[in-house]
Amino acid sequence: MNINVEERVERARGYFLEGYNCAQAVVMAFDDVMGMDTTMLARLAASFGGGMGRMREVCGTVSGMAMVAGAIEPSTDPKNMSQRQANYALVQTFANRFRSVNGDIVCRRLLGLEPMAERAETAMPSERTAEYYKKRPCVEYVACAARIVAEELASRE
Repeated sequence: MNINVEERVERARGYFLEGYNCAQAVVMAFDDVMGMDTTMLARLAASFGGGMGRMREVCGTVSGMAMVAGAIEPSTDPKNMSQRQANYALVQTFANRFRSVNGDIVCRRLLGLEPMAERAETAMPSERTAEYYKKRPCVEYVACAARIVAEELASRE
């Protein structure tokens, strides 16, 4: 597989700008790696947007990277600790790289929404308007996450 890092970044950005959530955009950019079509990936990643169901916990882009890590370093046998260790190590590498670039991996902190106790988040997603894209850095987090995954894949070629 020949991984073009910039092409993957632009695919992820494009999906986000079409209206897919952050987790979906990252995962869908790696449909070939995941071995699934984008419709199935959109279904699987749907719940991880907005820091998991818009609860503003772990950033959806980081969850998306973790999902792709499962395809890169699969752990399918619960008794195979070396597979599990390789998978967890890759997830931690992805999260640490994201944190080093962006300062955190938690949605609410990335978006400056703390303290959450004073905020009433709802399940209603934000409308994707020009104003939304101006005030939210999410598309850049999507691009960052896609770049991290693509660079890892390119390094393995």
